[in-house]
Amino acid sequence: MTQKKKPNFILIMTDQHRADHLGCYGHPVLRTPHIDSLAEQGALFDEFYVASPVCMPNRASLMTGRMPSVHGVRANGIPLSMQQVTFVELLREAGYATGLVGKSHLQNFVGAPVVLEQSAPPENYHMPPENLSQAVREHLTAECYRNEEPDFWSKENPRVQTPFYGFDHVDLVTGHGDGVGGDFKQWLLEREPEAASLLGPDNQLPHDYVCPQAVRTALPEALYPTSYIAERAEAFIKQQAAEQPFFLMVSFPDPHHPFNPPGRYWDMYRPEDMQVPEAFENEDWVPPPHVEALYKVRDSGNALLNGMNTIGVSKQEALEARALTCGMISMIDDAVGRLLKALDDAGERENTVILFTSDHGDHLGDHRLLLKGAEQYRDILRVPFIWSDPANKSKGLRTHALGSTIDIPSTILDRAEIVPFAGMQGRSLLSVAQGEKHKERDTVFIQYDHQRTHPGLGGPPRVHTIFDGRWRLSVFHGVEWGELYDLQADPGEFTNEWHNPEHLEVRCRLMEKLARAEIEHIDRVPLPTSLA
Repeated sequence: MTQKKKPNFILIMTDQHRADHLGCYGHPVLRTPHIDSLAEQGALFDEFYVASPVCMPNRASLMTGRMPSVHGVRANGIPLSMQQVTFVELLREAGYATGLVGKSHLQNFVGAPVVLEQSAPPENYHMPPENLSQAVREHLTAECYRNEEPDFWSKENPRVQTPFYGFDHVDLVTGHGDGVGGDFKQWLLEREPEAASLLGPDNQLPHDYVCPQAVRTALPEALYPTSYIAERAEAFIKQQAAEQPFFLMVSFPDPHHPFNPPGRYWDMYRPEDMQVPEAFENEDWVPPPHVEALYKVRDSGNALLNGMNTIGVSKQEALEARALTCGMISMIDDAVGRLLKALDDAGERENTVILFTSDHGDHLGDHRLLLKGAEQYRDILRVPFIWSDPANKSKGLRTHALGSTIDIPSTILDRAEIVPFAGMQGRSLLSVAQGEKHKERDTVFIQYDHQRTHPGLGGPPRVHTIFDGRWRLSVFHGVEWGELYDLQADPGEFTNEWHNPEHLEVRCRLMEKLARAEIEHIDRVPLPTSLA
């Protein structure tokens, strides 16, 4: 008897894309019919959260099903060690064809030096050599961890060595907006040898936007990274043999800043049609210290407006960022439509599970902030998660069950009937996605770490957060205060209840839950090799 082919999987991932910026998640203006169709045919998770609200740590958590403090990528700037097993490797070993098209960011792709401040040693103290300077010996500066750096792609005919964290096929995009490299850059130059004259803010088209990093790219839609990713994903689907299941990760660098949707997507949405963030109309709100500090830096003229971390913004800047973000998401939605058509043409739609998620969100003007950082508001913690499985009997399911990025590998492996490796910390959400169980979790645990000093925290920030579906508690290293928000009574997170004696019991209960989460997520590998 012929064994039934295992299901294919396509994991679609966006970058810096908060949950409420999709039609199916209730955005009042943005139109995303193709992504919405996935939700209509599957399950939409309303309360899905990242393991860390920044790129590299959360992407490493997605690949491993493990928290940042365990897999080691605690902050941007730390490559994922190849000693860490990924769920893609398990799929590959079980007979899956594996492909990555788009952004990986499991390794550094900026090539800039570190900014982590370290204290100088006392005078006359002996300094240990580099190989003894850290508690754990590592080889993260080796050539195999430089696949995404600019220097790697400046070589003649560069190609990522595969398998790359389990991926046998890799079409890589590094960077954001039109300032990107990797395989995309080679593709671009083949189609437009003079592409350099179209890239970046120095070559942008005229516009009157004032938002930081609003760049009207001169690159046409057909040559924009989103189009490249759609084309290469279509080709991967077309090339798959009917008898072999496949796993394809389609990872878009948008809608991450710079805010530069190409062509017709630039003015597809108007700033004046965007919803004004509540913080610009809430005159009674008193910002917490770390947020107030960001306003002061912006007012002083010292904010890094072209950087990656949170900055304070005006109402007009926020509305412009929202409109341009919607344009980038609409282009992604059109690309998703191309993928769905490619699946239909290949006759694989009815045997393919499609997932949609993002690595973290963007403040986009909420609390008068832009981008992301140590401010653990829901707009950067909560991301979309859609599980669209043709085998599911229930369609259009919408669940409030809590989910985490670390649950994605467990859920995929469960559906593929593959045993996870020891040390995977996520939980399978398959029964929830199939409408059989209301929830698997009573809390989600979130870690944030960064190498750049935060102006309101006195050093590099380290924040741990617990969320139980109603209350969000965040504890900051190095300061005496914390945050406690009731998202049921205060969905905008404007009233910090940390010092409110009426909620002392809640604070104590959540501190206990946080302590238990810390214990739960201590690594349990390597496993014992003997009784002792």
